[in-house]
Amino acid sequence: MPFVRHRMLEICGALTLCALAAPAFADAKPSATPSAVACEAAPANMACIPGGAFTRGSNAGPKDQRPEASIWLQTFYMDVHEVTSAEYKACVRAKNCPKSGPAYNDFSRPKQPINGISWHDAVAYCESVGKQLPTEAQWEKAARGTDARLYPWGNEKATCERAVIKDKRGRSCGVKKIGSKPNTGRTFEIGSKPKALHGLYDMSGNSWEWVSDWYSKSYESCGEACEGVDPKGPCDGASECKGHHFKIVRGGSWYWDASYATTTYRRRHFPKNRPFHHFGFRCAATVQQAQAIAK
Repeated sequence: MPFVRHRMLEICGALTLCALAAPAFADAKPSATPSAVACEAAPANMACIPGGAFTRGSNAGPKDQRPEASIWLQTFYMDVHEVTSAEYKACVRAKNCPKSGPAYNDFSRPKQPINGISWHDAVAYCESVGKQLPTEAQWEKAARGTDARLYPWGNEKATCERAVIKDKRGRSCGVKKIGSKPNTGRTFEIGSKPKALHGLYDMSGNSWEWVSDWYSKSYESCGEACEGVDPKGPCDGASECKGHHFKIVRGGSWYWDASYATTTYRRRHFPKNRPFHHFGFRCAATVQQAQAIAK
């Protein structure tokens, strides 16, 4: 697999962190064991996701999740929580982020996840704090780990004990929104449900989360850009990508039932967030970015 070797050499040349991981690629057989590149102390409110292989996608369910495949990622860091309304508004006040946010009432409490922003807004925020939007593969590995679990806590179906979703009581686990259209529900404050894999909160439910990749109708149709080492999706994440018009949100939300709150479900939408939807995000960081943040 020359593409895998080429990407591995690019990463090793840039990071000088892959000497111990490289042998796994000599025969183009990524190991299921995380990379020997050790996690360092994570910046505040971030978790380290160890490098190595994981199972991405699923051969069951929607076709855009197919095929299931082993993907290799370098060590990276992920925000423990979704970015909050207070954090995003501070970025706006500092003139580093476009003014944006929810169109519904009862969504702007300081510790609720910021909602109703575009993909571009999310990128601006992450860059303002020295981070980046996670790639789709990074998001899925952070949520799924190396055992191909369907939910961040395991394979048990999402319930309101574990996630903010729609259940038989209604949206938001039956908690009504203040004001008009109360039955549409609302997000909860971050960390209202138990933490799951890697100590991350709300990777399932609460708010859909933007990731950086352009959407393709399946991983198979995406081809090499969705394979190998640290894939970035169609056009390798370039700002424009001919034939691709959608970005991706992951994780489900307060508005939808458990079937959307899996570690594999992919939802597409226009990066300008038009028509308007209540999407949020969290940020990721490379090893170098994390080191810079910690200084």
